[in-house]
Amino acid sequence: MTRATIEEVAATAGVSRSTVSRVVNGSTAVSPEALSAVQEAIRRLNYVPNRAARTLASRQTHAIALIVPEDTTRFFGDPFFAAVVAGISARMTRSDYVLNLLIASDDPGEKTTSFVRNGGVDGAIIVSHHTSDSFVDRIAESVPVVFGGRPFTARASDYVVDVDNVLGGRDAAQYLIDRGYRRIGTVTGPLTMPAAVDRLHGFRDGLAAAGLESVVEVEGGFSEEAAADAARRMLASGAALPEALFVASDLMARGVLQVLRGAGIRIPDDIAVIGFDDSQVAVAVDPPLTTIRQPMYAQGETMASVLLDVLAGLEPAHTTILPTELVVRASA
Repeated sequence: MTRATIEEVAATAGVSRSTVSRVVNGSTAVSPEALSAVQEAIRRLNYVPNRAARTLASRQTHAIALIVPEDTTRFFGDPFFAAVVAGISARMTRSDYVLNLLIASDDPGEKTTSFVRNGGVDGAIIVSHHTSDSFVDRIAESVPVVFGGRPFTARASDYVVDVDNVLGGRDAAQYLIDRGYRRIGTVTGPLTMPAAVDRLHGFRDGLAAAGLESVVEVEGGFSEEAAADAARRMLASGAALPEALFVASDLMARGVLQVLRGAGIRIPDDIAVIGFDDSQVAVAVDPPLTTIRQPMYAQGETMASVLLDVLAGLEPAHTTILPTELVVRASA
C-alpha cells in the first residue's frame, strides 16, 4: 500500500502543507477548524509521518533532549523532577518528537555536549542548572534551548520558563509574619542556583517590608541530606533558635524536620516550618507541611510547548513566569 504524503493530507484538508506540519508537531498555532480538517484527513488517508525520510530531507532528528546537570541520586530522589518530566512528556506525546533524557552533573569528556552539537537532537530543555555548568552555554550556542528557571547570565535570545521564586519567598515570609513570628530564619538552597537565590531575595524582601531581618541563614543543597546537615549546623552554633524557618524546598524541609524532632524540638510549637514546592513530600511528613506551591507539571508542559513552537518556526514569548501559591497545613 502506498504511503500517503503530507501534500495529500494538505490537499484533502484544504489547508497548506505548513499547517499540516504544525498539527503533526503538536503546535497550538492552528485554528480549531483547520485542526479538525487535518485530523479528519489524517484518519481518512491513514497518514503516518515518515520520520526517516523527514530526517534525511530536513536534517532534523525530531528528537529533543532534556538535560539535567545533576547526579542521578538527586534526579531520581527529588519529586520536583518527576513532576517536571511528567509535564514535558505529556506535551511531547501530542507532537511528533521524542524525548532523550541526559543526566550529567558535569561533562568532563564532553559526551553530552558533543552529542547535542553533532546533531543528536533538534533542541534542548535544560533544568536545574548551576553557575559551574559551563557546558550548558556551549549547548545553547548550537541548538534552540529552553531553560527551566532563569540562567544566571541570560541572553536576549534565551527562552526561559520559570516560576515566581521571588514572590514565593516573599509570601513565605509574609505568612510567618502574619502568624506573629518575629525571629525568623531560613535554610536556603544552594546559592549557585538562581532559584535558591531568588527565593532567598524574596524572603529577605518580605522581612524587610516588616522592618525585620533574618535571624539565621544556613545554606543547604536542594537535598534532604544537605538540609539535615544545615539544621545540625544551626543547632550546634549555640545561637538562640528562630521561632520559624523558611526552608527552600519540601524535600529539604523533611530533612530539617527530622533533625529538629531528634533534638526534642516540637513543630510548630517550638519552631514553625514552611517549605517550597507542594510536592507529595509535603503531605507525607509529620506534621503536614505548610508550603509554597509551584506548578511543576505546568512548568514542564510549558517548557516543551515553547521549544516545540520555536522548532516549528513560531515566535513564543522569550520569558514565561508561572505563579506560586501558599498552601497552609499544620507545620506553620
